[in-house]
Amino acid sequence: MGEIERVRDALLGLTRILGESASAAMLDGTMITYVARSPAAHRIMTVGLGVGTRLPAHATSMGQALLAALHPRELERYLDSAVLERFTEHTLTTRAALAARLAEVRGRGYALVSEELETGLSSIAVAVPGGISAGGLAINMSAPASRVGAGEMRDRFLPALQEAARGIALAVPRA
Repeated sequence: MGEIERVRDALLGLTRILGESASAAMLDGTMITYVARSPAAHRIMTVGLGVGTRLPAHATSMGQALLAALHPRELERYLDSAVLERFTEHTLTTRAALAARLAEVRGRGYALVSEELETGLSSIAVAVPGGISAGGLAINMSAPASRVGAGEMRDRFLPALQEAARGIALAVPRA
C-alpha cells in the first residue's frame, strides 16, 4: 500500500469515528494542495473540495501547520512571496499577525483556525512528520463553527488527529 492510500485510510477512519470531514494537504508555493479527503455526510464549505483543490496556506489550518514546520529561511521566502488576502473578518492579513500565529502553532503542535477562510467553518490540523516523502503533509478535521467549538476541536478531534498522524508517520518508509 502506498503512502497516499495509507493517508486516505487514516482520513476515512477519522471521519467514521468523529463524523466530520478529514483532509490531507501539502504546501505548494503559497497555497496548499489537497492530496486526500474524506468528506462528512453533511456539506460544510460552500466551495467543493477534492483532491487537487488549492487554497491559500495562510487562511487554512493545514497551511498554518505546514508553515509552522518550515525552516526559518523557507518561512521567510514564503512570507516574502505570499499575498495575505482577506477572506473573512478573521483572516490574518499582516506578516506580523501570521508570524505570531505560526509561532503559537509551532509551540503547541497544532493549528486551530476559526472562520479565517470561510464564515462558519472551523478546522484543526497537525503536520505529519516525514509525510509525503518529507515534502511535508498535514491532516485536518473541519466542522461548522456553530456546531463544534474550539474546545471540542482540541479535546475530541486533536487526540484522534495526532494518533492518525503518528500512524501515517510510522508507516512512511525511511530512506
